[in-house]
Amino acid sequence: MRIHHERMDLVTVRWFLVVAEHGHVTNAASELRISQPGLSRAIARLERELGAPLFDRAGRGVVLSVYGRIFAEHARRLVAEEEASRRALAQAADPERGEVSLGFLHTQGPSFVPDLIRRYRRDHPGVTFRLSQDRSERLLAMLLDGGADLVITSPRPDDPSLAWQPLVTERLQLAVPADHRLAARRRVRVSDVLDEPFVAFYRGAGLRVVAEDLFALAGARPRIAFEGEESSTVRGLVAAGLGVAVVAPAAPGEEFSGVRHLALAEPAAVRTIGLAWPSGRTRPPVAEGFRRFVLAHGSGH
Repeated sequence: MRIHHERMDLVTVRWFLVVAEHGHVTNAASELRISQPGLSRAIARLERELGAPLFDRAGRGVVLSVYGRIFAEHARRLVAEEEASRRALAQAADPERGEVSLGFLHTQGPSFVPDLIRRYRRDHPGVTFRLSQDRSERLLAMLLDGGADLVITSPRPDDPSLAWQPLVTERLQLAVPADHRLAARRRVRVSDVLDEPFVAFYRGAGLRVVAEDLFALAGARPRIAFEGEESSTVRGLVAAGLGVAVVAPAAPGEEFSGVRHLALAEPAAVRTIGLAWPSGRTRPPVAEGFRRFVLAHGSGH
């Protein structure tokens, strides 16, 4: 029995299953609204393709042969796979259904991204999200290799194949231990802590780039004592008295025991968060719908 999936006509396979269900060619033809001779010819053609008889005569009707029973199992799977494919394609073409793959910075996880998704799903409840948190370097790699439809990141990507639109600009802060000599101040400059141990984000993080630039403007390099990937880790190291850090502002309601957040006076102590996407790639309608929403409604926390 030779099953040639690439040549097989799925319409005929469906007809075969109807005949098998009815056990009668004429009744099956009536349900399918085709002629009985036309259905018989289609089944005969399928048998020639497979190289085996699919039905045995049984009185005025037919029953599956030993080969037919084997093929019926495959036929049901073939039809189910085709139906699943059609559903997936229909879902992909529907902006109200399907999944958006969204990447974002760790610092956007506590409130900004959840708030965006909550507001979007209020009017688009059929849309689901696959979320990834990472540093900017990895987020851009996900965009380029197709692992994400959209990412919320900073700074603006250098890659010309990626489009980017700013959403919000944040004033950065200096995190110091609660008992630090500057803890009572409201406003400081990076030049006030040039010689102190510095807790940095890993290389590839946008805040690492901004911090190094701020130190460079002050004519120095940070004395990096520790590196962390998430803001909670960096702040935890600061709280433990192991150094100071340049951090994004905390989300509303967020509190960090043992840490004081001081405004940085430098004009360059800012970062702009934006939405990035591959400019030359066709996005599924579900992802395009969310992209338009973020650009229209994501300009602020």
